[in-house]
Amino acid sequence: MKLVIATSNAGKLREIQELLNPILPWEIVSLANFPPFEMPSEDGETMAENARIKAIFCMNKLHIPCLADDSGLEVDALNGEPGVRSARWYPGTDQDRSAALLARLQDVPKNQRTARFRCALCLATSEEDLREVEATCEGNIAIKPRGDNGFGYDPIFEISAASGSDSALIGRTMAEIMPSQKAQLSHRARAMTLLIENIGKHNSLSPAGRELG
Repeated sequence: MKLVIATSNAGKLREIQELLNPILPWEIVSLANFPPFEMPSEDGETMAENARIKAIFCMNKLHIPCLADDSGLEVDALNGEPGVRSARWYPGTDQDRSAALLARLQDVPKNQRTARFRCALCLATSEEDLREVEATCEGNIAIKPRGDNGFGYDPIFEISAASGSDSALIGRTMAEIMPSQKAQLSHRARAMTLLIENIGKHNSLSPAGRELG
């Protein structure tokens, strides 16, 4: 069975492949395996809406099951920003966006820099069969970037006790931990676990009870 991941973000694709490959016997492909086409506007008001938009569009376009992810960073002191606009909240690179966010928080005390990563996943095998899940990982925004792993806002996101993570990881940024550790506690890993549980409960990936592929 083939499954296309509806993203052009190499970091997201790598994480999803690493999470799914050991568990599900699917041939995982990306949009790079197909001729280029224009993706729909991500104009949903929530990450869940954006994941649904991308999953349904790509499933209909490519005629194979599609998994779409929409995720972002919510900072409480910024009223939930960058939120659904995390990837386009500020122009430039991941480093530019992180620097802009730190600048906005420069006068915010350490104990008021709470934040969370949120991930919404939508697996579409047909217009009628949508598997949708959402998960978060709690943390704090660091004073400055630390770590060389990960991508996006990982270097400025410190894991907090509220995340329920191993005590040895508390206070470290997502970019300071090993990929194998991130695969246990990240918002994307937790959402993927929920999705796999959903698939297992139904024991099928199509409304008619047959596999698509």
